[in-house]
Formats: sequence, structure tokens, C-alpha cells
Amino acid sequence: MKKKLLLIAALGSLMMACEKNSITDGTGIRVDTTATTSTDTFNILDIKDTYADLADYSHWQDWGPYNLHDPSIMFTGTYYYCYSTDVAYGQDIQRSSIMVRRSKDLVDWEYQGWAMDGVPSQAAQYIQDNGGTPNDGVWAPYIMKVGSQYRLYYALSSSTAKLSAIGLLTSTSPDGPWTESGLVVTSKESIQMTNAIDPTVLVTPSGEQYMYYGSAWDGIYILQLDPATGLSKTANDKGVRIAARGWTGNTVNGNIEAPEIIYNEQLQKYYLFISYDWLLTKYNVRVGRSDSPTGPFVDFNGVDMNEQSDNIPMIEAPYKFMGHGGWQGTAHCSVFEHNGVYYMANQGRPAVAKYFMDMMVRRIFWTDDGWPVVSPERYANIEQSTVTQAELAGQWERIVLGYQVVPGYGDTQTSPDLQTAVYMTLGTDGSINNDSAKSWTFANNQLTLNWSDGTTDKVIVSRGYDWENHKECLVFTGLNNQGTAIWGKK
Repeated sequence: MKKKLLLIAALGSLMMACEKNSITDGTGIRVDTTATTSTDTFNILDIKDTYADLADYSHWQDWGPYNLHDPSIMFTGTYYYCYSTDVAYGQDIQRSSIMVRRSKDLVDWEYQGWAMDGVPSQAAQYIQDNGGTPNDGVWAPYIMKVGSQYRLYYALSSSTAKLSAIGLLTSTSPDGPWTESGLVVTSKESIQMTNAIDPTVLVTPSGEQYMYYGSAWDGIYILQLDPATGLSKTANDKGVRIAARGWTGNTVNGNIEAPEIIYNEQLQKYYLFISYDWLLTKYNVRVGRSDSPTGPFVDFNGVDMNEQSDNIPMIEAPYKFMGHGGWQGTAHCSVFEHNGVYYMANQGRPAVAKYFMDMMVRRIFWTDDGWPVVSPERYANIEQSTVTQAELAGQWERIVLGYQVVPGYGDTQTSPDLQTAVYMTLGTDGSINNDSAKSWTFANNQLTLNWSDGTTDKVIVSRGYDWENHKECLVFTGLNNQGTAIWGKK
């Protein structure tokens, strides 16, 4: 199963555009002249899991956290700008472009409009020249700034197997207007390579630039760019594979796609985030790291991600806290940093109605041995005062992100396999669940949970927002000694 080529059918014609009754507002962002005026008053309680009453185009200004898929986020000095795949709940497909929204705090998002009118002509022409029909929508943009130039990469695909292109738009403003500046890499079935979609770009400390991209066919590829142009350094270069996916016999264990790459200057390592499985259900995020931008990237167990092996840690996956239906499709992430703090953003789909797509931004924390983990709850700009040991005693909800690989793709992807919370009680005497054979300690914001089977969870405690019950709470996130992610909420 090839994820992106089946996206339209799988979403039930959810991808959207708005050419009718639309204009460009002078900056290059397209706006709908029939749209209603949104309120300027923000209340976090107004953010809902589902939004059928806001789905049609007359409410596009209210789409701030909604209809979010495949985001790419950067801070521009005043705002965080987010660019994403053009897709919306219950809307017919029309020729459209990249969604644009912005926020000052990563919580209150303002929907701005669309980056262009219609799909980029250069990518469309490549697909047509090779006998295909371009899809009516642009996927998986990536935003970055080089000097005074904003570079917005995009992917355009078709219904023809692996006939896709990644192109570049440039502007002097995050609001546009955007100019087509060439194709970076293209793919077609006759070439042994991955699908040319899902771009992300890394700038190394020495100024080199690399694009990481790919989906489904042959893993994730890396391609060196010319920093001056943002295009491929070598004409017609497709790059080389740096990540694959596990196999059982001759059957792949599912999809691999949507790379995201960062360099952590403090840890002096490169981190490669990759999405596994089907976007509507099991979609989850894995991560590997390397001392070099070209790899090898290794996982928690030191396994090269380019080997045919499913990798850990899995730092985000479909999950369910108490009293809520849960979230699935939690992947294709954007990872970004501001003022020394890292964040991860991606879509989330309410398990009770999986075709809705909501913005999810989570704070990233770093373990003592240098692995990124994410908060179990979405970011809500909660003040981080000191957490005391006395506050930890009592009942928690604990989730073990223990998703297991099932051989094959097909039917195994129909269930989200929600990782479900169970209650855990931390006693004032240092016991867990009233069992003296299980103990906990707390120091320097790290909670250590010692289980009787020899498993140890080392998790970082912070203050968060309980989105299931809309109140402040304590949360923890971390890994156990087997590399499995552990989440908690109190």
C-alpha cells in the first residue's frame, strides 16, 4: 500500500481548495471573499476535538487549529508560521495550494489562507510530461529561511505510481507572494528510488544543506543541496537511502515516510524523526541519531536505521487517557526550536471520528542519555514552577507506548492500536500501587519508577494542561531501560 497515492481515497475526498469566490489579499495569501469574520477572543475551552460546524469554506477564518495535516513550523521573529498539506474535513477536492496559519504562543492559531492559487506549474508539468495527471492539492510543505529568503518546499504527486516531484517556492516574506524557483528532485516508477514527497531540510553548523525525503517505496533518502539556490547540488541527483523499514519474509511491516531532521547544538548530534504506518490509524513517530548529517542514524539499541528493522524509541503513537475516546494518526511531525526549547507538532485524529484533523504541538524534553521525548499532553503555555515531591504522591494515569509490530500491512493498519492509560498510585512511603517491591524516587525533576520485573522508567516531570478534562495537571514523559516511551498524567 502506498500511502500518498491512496491519500485521496482514504480520506474520502477530504482534500480541499477554494478557487470559487476567492481572491489574493495582496501578500500572496489567498482569501475567501465569502468567509465570515472570526472572533478575536481566544479561549482554550473553545478548542474542540471535532469541528463539523466550522468545516465549510464560509468558516475558513476559524480553522486555526483545525484541518491540520503534515505541518512545518518556524518562528519568524513575531509569529510562529505553520504551512501544511491542503486538506479539510468533508470538503470536495479542487485545485488548491498550501495552507498557512500563524500563532504568537503555539496555542492560539490564526488561519491566514493559502500560499498560492492552484498547484505549482513546474511540478505539474513534470507529471504531465511523464504521462500522469497531477493531484488536485499540494502535500507536506517544508519552510525555512536562508539569509533574507524564505524557502517553501512542497510535494506534488499523481495517481500514477511514484510519479511525483518536490519543488521550491521562494519569497522575501512568510506571507508571500511566492515564486516558483525550480524542482529539487523527481521520481517515477522506472527509477529505483523512493517517492519524491515529504521533504525536510537540514543546515549543518558549517553551512552545508541536505534534503531528506521519501515515502513507501524504498525508505528515506538524503540529497545534498546547493545553499545558494536551495536546489540539488548535482543535477538529476536522487540521493541515497539512509533509513528503511522492517520486513518479515517478503512482507513489509508497514509504511515509512515523513522524515524530519534537526541538529541539537548542545548535544552535538543529528536527530532523524520518521513516521511509521498508516496516517488514519497507527501513525507513530520513531527517532534515530547520528554524529554526521549523512548518517548512519542509529536507534536506542544501536541498530542502523538503514537496516530492515523496526526502530525504537517510538516517542509518539495513538493513545487514550481515561474519560476520552483517544487520539490516532499522531505523526508526520515538524520539529523546531525557539529560545533553546524544542517542540514537535503533528496532526491528531479523534478516535471517535478519525477524519477530523487537529493541530497538536508538544514540548520536547531530553533524557540524560540524549534522547528526545515528548509531553503526553499538548502544549498550552503553562507556567513551569517547581514541582515538589509531595505533589507526586497519589493517583496517576500511565501509558506505555508499547505498540507491537504486526507482520504485513493491509488489514493490520485498520486499527489504531490505541496505547491505553492504566491507573498507577505513588505512595507517600515510596511504594507503587501499595506494593513495597515497586518503588519510586524523585530528584531534579526526574521521577524514577522501579518495577519488580527489573524494568525502570526514568521520566521527566513538568506542569501541563489536561486537554481531556480542561484543567492544569502534572505530566511526565521519558523512556524505560528498554527504550520504550512512558507517559503519565496526574
